[in-house]
Amino acid sequence: MVRSMVLGVVLTVVAAGTLHAQTPEAAPPAQAQPAAAPAFPSAQAGLVLNFIKPDKTADFEEVMNKVKEALNTSENPTRKQQAAGWRVYKSPDPAGPNVLYVFIIDPAVPGADYTVSNILAEAFPTEAQALYDKYAACYAMGLNRVNLNLLIDMGK
Repeated sequence: MVRSMVLGVVLTVVAAGTLHAQTPEAAPPAQAQPAAAPAFPSAQAGLVLNFIKPDKTADFEEVMNKVKEALNTSENPTRKQQAAGWRVYKSPDPAGPNVLYVFIIDPAVPGADYTVSNILAEAFPTEAQALYDKYAACYAMGLNRVNLNLLIDMGK
C-alpha cells in the first residue's frame, strides 16, 4: 500500500532537503475555535515529517498519546476515522542532530481537521494549552506536510 512507498519518499525527501519546514499550527484560543482548513484537502493520503529535539522525544510521545486518546474516545465519527488511518513512526536513524517522527495518514479523511491543537482542545479543554505548549516546544525546525495521491499500486 502507500505505506511502503511513503517510507522511500521520506528518505528521499529528508536526504534531498526539498521541503520547507512549517512551524506547528498555532495554539487554540481558550474560547471558541474556528474550523481549521483540512490538512490534506485534495489527497488520498498524507505524510508529515516532524523534526524533534532529541531531549524532547518523551514529551512529544506523551502528547501524541494524548492525541491518540482524544481521537479514540471522541464521539465524532470523523475523529474515529482519522484514528484508523493515522500512524506515527519514529526513525531509528538520526535526522541531523534531531529525531525524525513521521505521521503516515492513509487514508486521509476528506475535509477532516488534523490540527493537533484542535484535537486536544476538543477532548481536554482544561489541559489543551499546556499540552500544546509542550508539543510546540518539541520542534527543532517545524514540520513538513506532503499530500499524496496514488499513482501506481505495485502490488496489484
